[in-house]
Amino acid sequence: MTAVDSEKAPLTGHKLIQSYLRTLDASPGVYRMLDSSARVLYVGKARNLRARVSSYARLTGHTQRIMRMIEATASMMFLTTRTETEALLLEQNLIKQLKPKYNVLLRDDKSFPSILVTTAHDYPMVKKHRGAKREKGAYYGPFAGAGAVNRTLAQLQRAFQLRNCTDSFFSARTRPCLQYQIKRCTAPCVGYVSKPEYAVQVADAKRYLSGKSTEIQAKLAAQMQEASDAMEFERAAALRDRIKALTQVQSAQGINPRTVDEADVIALHLENGQACVQVFFIRANQNWGNRDFYPRVGPDVEEAEALEAFIGQFYDNKEPPKQLILSHPIDDLELMAEALSGKRGRKVSLLVPKRGEKAELVDAALRNARESLARKMAESATQAKLLKGVADAFGLDGPPQRIEVYDNSHIQGAHAVGAMIVAGPEGLMKNQYRKFNIKGENLTPGDDFGMMKEVLQRRFKRLLKEDPDRARGTWPDLLLIDGGQGQVSAVREIMEEMGVGEIPMVGVAKGIDRDLGKEEFHRTGQRPVALPRNDPVLYFIQRLRDEAHRFAIGTHRAKRSKAVGATPLDDIPGVGAARKRALLAHFGSAKAVSRANLADLEAVDGVSRGLAQKIYDFFHDKG
Repeated sequence: MTAVDSEKAPLTGHKLIQSYLRTLDASPGVYRMLDSSARVLYVGKARNLRARVSSYARLTGHTQRIMRMIEATASMMFLTTRTETEALLLEQNLIKQLKPKYNVLLRDDKSFPSILVTTAHDYPMVKKHRGAKREKGAYYGPFAGAGAVNRTLAQLQRAFQLRNCTDSFFSARTRPCLQYQIKRCTAPCVGYVSKPEYAVQVADAKRYLSGKSTEIQAKLAAQMQEASDAMEFERAAALRDRIKALTQVQSAQGINPRTVDEADVIALHLENGQACVQVFFIRANQNWGNRDFYPRVGPDVEEAEALEAFIGQFYDNKEPPKQLILSHPIDDLELMAEALSGKRGRKVSLLVPKRGEKAELVDAALRNARESLARKMAESATQAKLLKGVADAFGLDGPPQRIEVYDNSHIQGAHAVGAMIVAGPEGLMKNQYRKFNIKGENLTPGDDFGMMKEVLQRRFKRLLKEDPDRARGTWPDLLLIDGGQGQVSAVREIMEEMGVGEIPMVGVAKGIDRDLGKEEFHRTGQRPVALPRNDPVLYFIQRLRDEAHRFAIGTHRAKRSKAVGATPLDDIPGVGAARKRALLAHFGSAKAVSRANLADLEAVDGVSRGLAQKIYDFFHDKG
């Protein structure tokens, strides 16, 4: 790739864009439009950079969104690529990184869970897995979410009775656990099932997860009949229960296509400048759940642009299936198929069906998208009403677009943390939550004022550094803190010291009886006020305060648990979590590790001679 960067010109808009044309050729590549503060407004790809950029230099033929973008453009950047496919992949990657204002943007991009059948143990276990596939075993997925995985796992336990306990729990058993008693496991830990018999259970589970459920059900039905004929009624009843469990899995999945073995069904519904994309995950002829997404679009974005942007960003860090079944055609169907095929390493096809089972799948996904967006819009309308109520209650200039709520958590000053949650027009913005490990060494244990001061200083110091112009939507329109007049005065003093004293701030304190519903709201220089008990705004603020408290408590507990499990081994370079577990399992305690000689340390699985020397030196070369 070769990069061509531009010097900032005094021109803006169409004239600026026109000035770049003489420096561009017909190469494929990616272009960025930037405003006067060098913020990226838009990222686009082009088969021919000169032709694509020249279209923006025209004075007419643009939508309002594109016109606003052109008028705000103060500079451009260009990056040429070898192929248009390379440009497409780079474009989607840059959009996810930079989150430009005028691009369609996928905001929810979490990883999806899978089911893992391990292979490293003589008696494999079945479990939920999320993240990188480092552990040895067979992976089946993705599933739409934890709920879909958990339902399938629960039924698999009934049907195939594989263990779900950890290897350490398995090796420590001397009698069966509850899973055996409720017929969810055949208790291989105590030898109630032989290794060959258990291997058959594992093979059946893998076949089922690979889409061969009818085969397995027929096999189990034949075994049940044999057991019944031999008058082994207890065994026949157990087999009947396994068949029933398999049937329940299939009925719970709802849609189980006959002619589609592996595909993602992607349907888009646009309405009033908002979008919902519904994705059905079809694997092994089974429906492994569905998930809705709400990409950011503008009022003049069309289906083709929105769907293409969603697909590019969605599969940026995920392996695509062999087929994408779409509700609408996209402009660069073949180009997208080529890019996804390169990512997968095998052919990926994209199609827009008109009839048959695939069209029925799209219709089902479209119906879900339409209904989900209607619910989302209703929730947004309710949220907008609540935010207007907050503005009226506290005399704000307008409905706040970003409310930040702060809380602290500690036990007599130990393991102290601060927490910030964020809410806005779309409800809680969980990807904006932040936790603060309290670092102040001079704080008195339990000094809530001092903790809040540290949290707010760190928060606003960062905002002043990263967004001094307050143009990115990361500055709060309202702060809510837990506390009364004293807390409010202390926080206001901190904010004025930092030059952000104009941001509205409200302290939420329990009333005289410290009773829910009798909260008092404190503001600088004003008398405390209360809201009527049945006021929806009061309930809304209570929910925000409770969410901040929940997040702070959870963060504190996680920190405390980590501290409880800490040992001197954590400070030795080269000793990670796995080697730490191996050392503790071998010696029993960190103290015993500190007393071990080199030969004993080398005997631990995973500890090399060099690492053993490091561990030994760590404990014996302190002076």
